[in-house]
Amino acid sequence: MKIHISLPILCLICLLGCKQQSAIDTINLADYIPADSVSSTTYDATFDITRALSDCKEMKASKLVIPKAIYRITPNYASEKYVFVSNNDAGLKAFLFDLSNISNLEIDGNGSEFILEGFICPFLLDNSINITIKNLSIDFKRPFHTEGLIIGSGKGYIDLKFSDEFPYEVKNGKLRFIDRNGSLYPYGNLLEFNAGQRETEFKVFDNWLFTSPLPAEILPNNDIRMYKEDIIGKTGNIMVFGASNRLIPAFTISDSENILLSNINIYHCGGMGVIGQRTKDIELNKVMVSPRPNGKRIISATADATHFVNCSGYLRMIDCTFENQKDDATNIHGIYAVVDKIISPTEIIVRLKHRQQFGFDFIKKGMNVEFEDARSLISKGICKIKEVKRLNKECTFVTFSDSIPSSVRLKDPMASIEAYPEVLIKGCTIQKNRARGLLLSSRAKIVIENNYFHTPGSAILFEGDGCYWYEQSGVRDVIIRNNIFDNCNFGNDSWGIGCIGVNTLIMEDKDKSRYHRNIVVTDNQFNIFYPTIAYLYCVDGFTFKNNKIQQSDKYKHVHTETRRFVTEDCSNISIED
Repeated sequence: MKIHISLPILCLICLLGCKQQSAIDTINLADYIPADSVSSTTYDATFDITRALSDCKEMKASKLVIPKAIYRITPNYASEKYVFVSNNDAGLKAFLFDLSNISNLEIDGNGSEFILEGFICPFLLDNSINITIKNLSIDFKRPFHTEGLIIGSGKGYIDLKFSDEFPYEVKNGKLRFIDRNGSLYPYGNLLEFNAGQRETEFKVFDNWLFTSPLPAEILPNNDIRMYKEDIIGKTGNIMVFGASNRLIPAFTISDSENILLSNINIYHCGGMGVIGQRTKDIELNKVMVSPRPNGKRIISATADATHFVNCSGYLRMIDCTFENQKDDATNIHGIYAVVDKIISPTEIIVRLKHRQQFGFDFIKKGMNVEFEDARSLISKGICKIKEVKRLNKECTFVTFSDSIPSSVRLKDPMASIEAYPEVLIKGCTIQKNRARGLLLSSRAKIVIENNYFHTPGSAILFEGDGCYWYEQSGVRDVIIRNNIFDNCNFGNDSWGIGCIGVNTLIMEDKDKSRYHRNIVVTDNQFNIFYPTIAYLYCVDGFTFKNNKIQQSDKYKHVHTETRRFVTEDCSNISIED
């Protein structure tokens, strides 16, 4: 039987279909939240956010609107996934916003704050495409590190006062940090911060702990006396107890494409602020990793503000602020695995060496990889991968289209030569954190311009090694221009020598190895108390021109080195001072 539909009715059906489609373009979190619940101090928004995200995915919504509010978040109703996160600690993690396998979605927080309690990660983007997240802040009720005011010291001990924000207990004579539920917050290092300057104390060293918790006792006034051989600290400064692990990044971005983070404040997280891996096209615009304004905390993120591994396309950081985090502002690099077994001229097994790289899929079929000498980082040749088979989280069986170079030996590093992003870092403020500013290791074009640096180590560092961190580097085209370098290098020398430095582990054939190439430094302002502007070795192509240098007395120079430029085993160096 044929059914005849008139043209007006057909048009009406089409209009209704269009209206129905437009009705699900935007999902509002307000529709999922019980009335008056946000104002309740006991309301946990986690489950309602999870429901809204589920509908976004099912209905293919293009926008999730979050009404401006302060949302309490706990792990109780969060989704869980076992994830391998490069340079952080792998494991089963709870996530608030799990955006796995979601495409074409914008999340607008409208100025909302998410206050997380316990071990829960704010965002996971995994196989996510065309995602924008904007206008929100992230903080944790109990930080993953602990800060104590130094109120006294003596031989082998310091006395500390802790605020209510950092609960603790002395149990069996040991100082332990907890939250209100009794969950433990382990610590693995100590670092002293100048309370007045809100930065690391001048020339202070990391105090890594081989055993913890440390011995302690409660004093009559309820302060703490903590014991450790050779411990020192200035009264009035802050002793920071660093988190033992990097368990809770704020944003984990993996195997995704076209990601924009805009107008986001990361006041705290228990790992890196933003970690991106194997992702194409990432932009951070007005992303701030910083302690909460007008707050008393001195630490923001407990590790790097940002970190990017084997990414591609473009990587942009524009008008961002990275300050007071417990490690670098950014580290951009690839991953080396080492040759563990040579089965035939076309078959090998490679092994990931660093525990925070285990499980990282760094190669795939059809990819070109480069073999290098482990001690000199001199290239031994390039091969194309025919097949890849993961054996376990550490080892991968690789078959090549042609024979590997005959000079390849066991322990030689191997890495992709295709996973490089073009990098733009512009208009950013980078200051008062532990260690360095920018660790740049992409072989694509890098532009660093109009930024402000005040870092205890090198503001810009070129690294890479095939025997310790196993981070692939070797820049090829870097422009550093119109930046202000303001009294950097007030920390210890292990964080880098010179405002611009090289810290690559090259142990042999330095006269032949030229790992980093073509670095141009122009039209910058250097305010220096520490005389060395650039410390370079094994570099081919370094140009320094049209820069202004102003001597400063903000800190005391305590080294015998007086050279502004230190170059060893370099080629094609041009310095106009």
